[in-house]
Amino acid sequence: MQYVKRAQIDPTAFAVALIESVCAVSVDPDFAASVDGTSSNDPRLIAALRANSTAGLFDWMMDSFSFQGISDSVAHSYLESNGNATWQTIKSQLAGQPTCPLLPSYWTFEGCRYDKTGKSCSQPGHMARCPVPSHPLRNGRLNQTAFSLYLFIRDQTRSDLIGWIDARLEETGDRDFRAGQEALIGPMRHIFGVSDKVLSMTLSAVLMADRGNRPRWFDVGSQMIVVDTLVHNFLRRTGILAEFDAAHVYGPKCYQHGGCSDILRRVAECIDARAFNGSFPRIFPRLIQHALWRYCAADELDVCNANNIDESKYCIQNTCEIYSICRRNNDFSVKPKAKLKNQNIA
Repeated sequence: MQYVKRAQIDPTAFAVALIESVCAVSVDPDFAASVDGTSSNDPRLIAALRANSTAGLFDWMMDSFSFQGISDSVAHSYLESNGNATWQTIKSQLAGQPTCPLLPSYWTFEGCRYDKTGKSCSQPGHMARCPVPSHPLRNGRLNQTAFSLYLFIRDQTRSDLIGWIDARLEETGDRDFRAGQEALIGPMRHIFGVSDKVLSMTLSAVLMADRGNRPRWFDVGSQMIVVDTLVHNFLRRTGILAEFDAAHVYGPKCYQHGGCSDILRRVAECIDARAFNGSFPRIFPRLIQHALWRYCAADELDVCNANNIDESKYCIQNTCEIYSICRRNNDFSVKPKAKLKNQNIA
């Protein structure tokens, strides 16, 4: 489908009208907050932070990383049945000084290429005694992520991830929230198997978990935006990207200037999040983005996604909250792809 812009439409007003309507039914009023808004409703996470337990935080983060690339229900079931890699287990394994030349440090752990299905890696002569394959994770990439994350925390933060986060945010002071985000995501970007999207999702939860004791953490985490395919396709499908002249394929451009992330920040500035929970900050981009994800996700409200909408046709879901103003219905501003040849289609 190709979207043709109407004349004299304010893109921001159009996007706010759509997204605010979606938020009215899809915002989780308890998102990242207890009833009084002072702490996370995730007991494991809040316990790890208040105990300053890097081991507990590592274990929680590994569970979070395990939910990427698969439905939440499947990931949860797998973890329930098989468990996950833990800080204490990896610490004990590495104390035995395994012979693999990749394992001495974070900087040497590169090019492991452990494949669970093929039972292979880049150092086959050491595989029989290597601890990486010993963890029954869902795939070999997660095994590599577990050791890469452990080595990062051990070598880069001196086994004090919580103290490291404090120090990194203190260095940025009260500058633009993006400086605080990059101070954390930048160094962690090279941990194996975690993209900016995955890091933003996990770190935002960590940063927002203990608002009462760590208000600076919360301020930075609440501004993080996680653009996955569901959110990107919502912005594309509804015509929002077209209104901003921002058509692009899903990927790095979502986070670049004028992409999905920028558009959502602009919209979030126009929606008072306190209407959903008085304890929320007025501007809460992470909440707005999460509401869009909930509206689309099959395990949540399951409304706007490729399972329900034929991408080659107009949308006919007239019970959708935004059907009357969405560019994907039988609105005259939407034209079938076949009638718009020689144009870039996002």
